[in-house]
Amino acid sequence: MHISISSKTLRILLLLLCITVGAFAQSDVVVHDPVAIKEKGVYHLFCTGKGISHFVSSDMKNWEKLDPVFSEKPSWADTVVPDFKNHIWAPDVIEQDGKYYLYYSVSAFAKNTSAIGLTINKTLDPNSEDYQWKDQGIVVQSVPNRDMWNAIDPNIVFDENDTPWMAFGSFWDGLKMVKLDDSLLKIAEPQEWYTIARRERSFDLADTDPGDAALEAPFIFKKDDYYYLFLSWDLCCRGEDSTYKVVVGKSKSVTGPYLDAEGKDLAKGGGTVVIQGNKNWYGVGHNSVYTFEGKDYFFSHAYDANDNGRPKLVTKKIKWVNGWPKVKPMS
Repeated sequence: MHISISSKTLRILLLLLCITVGAFAQSDVVVHDPVAIKEKGVYHLFCTGKGISHFVSSDMKNWEKLDPVFSEKPSWADTVVPDFKNHIWAPDVIEQDGKYYLYYSVSAFAKNTSAIGLTINKTLDPNSEDYQWKDQGIVVQSVPNRDMWNAIDPNIVFDENDTPWMAFGSFWDGLKMVKLDDSLLKIAEPQEWYTIARRERSFDLADTDPGDAALEAPFIFKKDDYYYLFLSWDLCCRGEDSTYKVVVGKSKSVTGPYLDAEGKDLAKGGGTVVIQGNKNWYGVGHNSVYTFEGKDYFFSHAYDANDNGRPKLVTKKIKWVNGWPKVKPMS
């Protein structure tokens, strides 16, 4: 029997096939350090960029770029980084009590001249009359020759008692965690700090040197009885020389210790590799993890070897095997 299909119908069928096969694979959306949240059926993606980049999607496949969060740099930014150019790094976004809290990083590259700020909005919909980002200023700040940590790459997590914590950091003496005040605007008093991940740093380096213990971008995700600490090892932002990879450890306490699959403490150099680069992708990292519609998703960026190392959005489903997250390798 011969079935006749019009060229238009054939094109539609081929398009649907491509969408099905390519679902949650790498895309051509150029992003760096993506975090996501869903409001009223719309997915919102916030990323490093001029004024903080903002994308929206109805399906996590097709993304539209909107105006940035900050049309002008935060009023306090120049007090931390003189002549700051409004290129803001590594945001994190949460919803709490009907408001959206967007934490972000102001920093000088390769220095711990840095601060984590916060801006709040009642809605993420730019078409709403309630849409207005209200900046709250600095939450945490690092100062060279005072601090052996870097106030960038914030991630907010609530423990089983609904206590808020901020994980953050890069290089130097590792990734830190500090308890936040219930207002989410500042560090709680008395202060409570932890080192949740670190790698060995050469002892003879100056305190102002980021060092050779390359780790950054913590993201903590609660699954069943465990908190999972994802972080990025090695080098980002270097095109074909990027060596980024994501590792993970888990703990029954939000403050750790976080252990890898071999039982090694992440604060002592441990980490089980989740995903890394290959011949088509120089490196993959700075991830975030979410549950949407009952399924867990892994967001990150990767450096496209076939496009001059441009950072592209990666979205993958997570499978849990013997209590550990698994994602498909980069293709």
